[in-house]
This record gives sequence, structure tokens and C-alpha cells, in this order.
Amino acid sequence: MMAWKRLIRFIADDGSIHFGDAIVPKAEANIGKLADEGSLYACVIDTSGSIDIFSANTELTNEVLHVQQLLAPLTRRQVPIIRCIGLNYIKHIQEGGRTPPPYPTLFIKPSMSLAEYGEVITISEFAQETCDYEGELIVVIGQDGKDIPKEHALDYVAGYTAGNDISCRAWQSDPKFVGGAPQWCFSKGLDKYAPIGPAILSQEVIEDAGELILQTRVNGELRQDSNTNDLLFDIPTLISFLSKGTTLEKGSLIMTGTPSGVGMGKKPPVYLKDRDLVEVYIEKIGTLRNTISFG
Repeated sequence: MMAWKRLIRFIADDGSIHFGDAIVPKAEANIGKLADEGSLYACVIDTSGSIDIFSANTELTNEVLHVQQLLAPLTRRQVPIIRCIGLNYIKHIQEGGRTPPPYPTLFIKPSMSLAEYGEVITISEFAQETCDYEGELIVVIGQDGKDIPKEHALDYVAGYTAGNDISCRAWQSDPKFVGGAPQWCFSKGLDKYAPIGPAILSQEVIEDAGELILQTRVNGELRQDSNTNDLLFDIPTLISFLSKGTTLEKGSLIMTGTPSGVGMGKKPPVYLKDRDLVEVYIEKIGTLRNTISFG
């Protein structure tokens, strides 16, 4: 068990960057909202020497600092890979008129796709016309594992956070760009296409990630409104499947899929525009927010 419960990474008032355990006034406090209001504080985590943030030897210090700016809870160097699951919410599968897959559908984002909490996400010109959002629950792997039995899968989880699987739909499925087969890695793996945050909550706080409200808003308008109980493949199943013959490295992220309500699924489709604010809220974790820029 790790020392922290609500892991954040932040810039303090003096400009220094720290990892910390967020101090919240109540269990259901929205960490992102507290940070945006300037009222968030954290106990600094000692990451000196060779101790990493996932180690059981990580310790909280007595130092409490004000959070001037919230960042992604992990750095790019701490995330070896981002594994993503497509078609994993039943209503989203129905929304797209597809058949549920027999096994989890995997695609990958590189660590360069990681983006900070609150960061402005610049969309390249070639991807601007069909830029879409996908609010998702993210599993953070806390230790290396391979061929993990389903019944032991949660032993490998450090915690959970929120994410946005930003996607360029034209380069995902338009035959003019991809031919006859969907192309997921390129269309979803561009730089900054995976903002995460505001915090990683440990299993001590989230004992059951299979029963969490998930909502996505664009400029305040509710677009996705679901619950993780709509997952086709639950988290233990995903971890066990993804580790078959493959080492899940410590720090790896698993984006577990998005529910119905994506822009592509609207009739007609409603894609993101310049300066749109996308907010992904997950119960207990809080709200991740990022602004889209076509600059």
C-alpha cells in the first residue's frame, strides 16, 4: 500500500514542482475544482533518491504547500505506454451500430500523447475538422506484471484517474484516409491527445471502480452521462487480457473506453471547435479540464 491516497503533481507558489497527497475537506471533494479556485493544498511526497512514486517505501513529509498550478499526476517519463480499449461501453457500441467484440479491442497511444491538467491542447491543421472528445476512466498500473490472473488483477493497480481520448475521426475511419480498415493508433496518438488528471486516487479511496458516474461537458453542455457499470469488459478482465504474453510495466495507463455521447455519434456529428473547453468528470476523482486550440 502506498502512502498517498490522492496523488497530484503541482507547481507551488515558489515555482517548484512537487508530488503531493492532496488535502481535501471531504471525501467527495473535486480536486480539480479546488485547484482552479486556488484553495488546494497538499502534503509533499518525498521522492528523493531512488524511491519512485509507486513504491511502498514512498513517504509523506510534514511539509504542506499551496497548489499554485495543477499538472498531470504523472510525467511523460513515468508513463512507458498508454494502452487504450475501444468499444467497451455497451451503449457506445450501440450508438455506433456495431457488434460487441468477443475480446477487448486494443490500440496504443505513445507517451508523447500525455498532456497536463488544464493544458491548452493544440490541434494540428490536418486534424481540426473532425476533432472529437472521449471521456474515460484510466487505470494506473503500479507494478510490473505478465500473465496476470483475473482474480489477482487489482493487486497491480496503483489507482485511477480521468482522461480524454482525443480523436481525429477522419483519420480513424474515413475511407478516403484509411481505406477499408479503421486506423486507431495514428488518429488517436498525436501529441497531447491524452490529457489526464486531476489526481490518481488509490484503491483505498476507490474500492470499486466499476460503479462510478462519468460525465463529459463541452463549454458546460453535458455530452456524455454514464456510469462505469456500463463497461462491457470490467477492469480485472482488461488487466488479465492485456497482460497475456505481455509485460504491463509500472506506470502504464489503461484507458478503459468511452461511453455514448461522443461528437461522432450525434446526428449530425458535433465536433470540437477552436477554444472549446472539455471537462471530464468522474465520481470521486473529480474534473479534468482542457481547452482545445486550432492555433
